[in-house]
Amino acid sequence: MEEIKGNLITVKTLAADFRALGVTAGMTLLLHSSFKSLGSWVAGGPAAVILALEEVLGEEGTLVMPTHSGDLSDPSGWSKPPVPEAWWQTIREQMPAFDQDLTPLYGMGVIPDSFRKQKGVKRSGHPLGSFAAWGRHRDEIIDGHGLDFAYGDDSPLARIYDLDGRVLLLGVGNLNNTSLHLAECRASYPGKKQLTGGAPMMVNGLREWTEFIELDWDSDDFAELGEQFQQETGLVRHGNVAAASAMLIPQRELVDYAVRWMERNRD
Repeated sequence: MEEIKGNLITVKTLAADFRALGVTAGMTLLLHSSFKSLGSWVAGGPAAVILALEEVLGEEGTLVMPTHSGDLSDPSGWSKPPVPEAWWQTIREQMPAFDQDLTPLYGMGVIPDSFRKQKGVKRSGHPLGSFAAWGRHRDEIIDGHGLDFAYGDDSPLARIYDLDGRVLLLGVGNLNNTSLHLAECRASYPGKKQLTGGAPMMVNGLREWTEFIELDWDSDDFAELGEQFQQETGLVRHGNVAAASAMLIPQRELVDYAVRWMERNRD
């Protein structure tokens, strides 16, 4: 019989690890995650991670995850891979409209993809930058997600900020930390640029290609920013959840720091 390496990971062991990291009952928590980072033997798969977090957060807590669908964007901006310009208009005219129940995630991972299908979870209506939430503050966070500036002051990120929530980076780093995009929206720096985005949506029962304003989002300096936040403030809690490295970060303090950092360091 082949030797099995690693430990068995269950809802119980995951919950214990989350508590040890500092996740507490009643917390509002935004999760960015890599399921593969946890190890090979997670009994129940992604559902075990979700259930463990919900157990720790309890009835007064709120769990949020990004459920972005960036592949519904304007094809003129696609580069990995690009598509022929002759296809662009056909894609705009025929790509299925964003549907909160049907539209799959793009590049978000299996944990949020499972989470969005759970009973009691609600997904916001932005066609590219949606979030899903469960728990006490679900509706407050999800409702009213504006089209312009998907990660700005009319987004779930800003509502998490208002609620003094936390960010949990599970097996990923600050490059994946979308709360730093909220700081981009709030910061003033010379190279800040606005773009016109677009996506197919249902408007008054009809499919339409809908345009909206976005920033030219830039995450290239997020890792450096996050490292300096940790060094200067000491507010980041580090630990392990199963085999994954994890960080628990106070979102409001991070965003406020990031606004000042961007204004000092971005051209």
